[in-house]
Amino acid sequence: MPYTSQVQDYRRSLERSRQSLCRVDRPSVFPLAGRQWDLLDGVFAPVYSPSTGVALDFLGLGEPGDGRTHHGSFLEIGSGTGVIAVTAALAGHGPVVASDINPRAVRNTAVNARRHGMADRVRSVQGDLFSGLDADERFDTVFWSSNYVLGPDQYRYESDHERAYVDAGYRSHRRYLEQAPLRTTPGGRALLHFSSRGDYPYLTRIAAETGRELRVLTACPIREGEYGDDLVEHLLLQILPTA
Repeated sequence: MPYTSQVQDYRRSLERSRQSLCRVDRPSVFPLAGRQWDLLDGVFAPVYSPSTGVALDFLGLGEPGDGRTHHGSFLEIGSGTGVIAVTAALAGHGPVVASDINPRAVRNTAVNARRHGMADRVRSVQGDLFSGLDADERFDTVFWSSNYVLGPDQYRYESDHERAYVDAGYRSHRRYLEQAPLRTTPGGRALLHFSSRGDYPYLTRIAAETGRELRVLTACPIREGEYGDDLVEHLLLQILPTA
């Protein structure tokens, strides 16, 4: 294991989901990575978690780019507000597709693409992982900043918003590990943003069962003070076919 596991009780994450929807300080517009972003009701709020900022840094998108260099096509799974997908387009990736199972997140991504003049480069689709894509679509980068907290296999979501926090039985992770490498171009990369709040040993077992192996590309410890003073290890993983 690349870090000390801090597997989080899924009930804590569900409570975080509920709190973030009704907080009195929940903004309609928020700053991140040197830009302003719209936040619609019912969508994961990056202001209450460092994960979106960490993901931008993992992808080399943390600093505003000029968009003059072409970096290849980009698919984001679980786009939420669209910060990562739109920033990728602004940095020169294209075409960019942003997929989310939450229809409000799909709309939120489209709103932020228009806000930053990227509506012609970012396509926002609704789907469960890859279900909203055409069968032949392939990308140079496939990326998911996942809902890494493991929930019981029998858990039934009360809202789409909860899906951004908890993965029941790691069913979505299993499908992503299996399908993401099939969605890359030759030489492309299938990437997963995970954390020590998730069950990494279980994830590696799922990878083996699906004929995949996980390579840790980078790790970043973050002290998350919004809901306690925990030191959480964030990981960028590459998903590879088993040799």
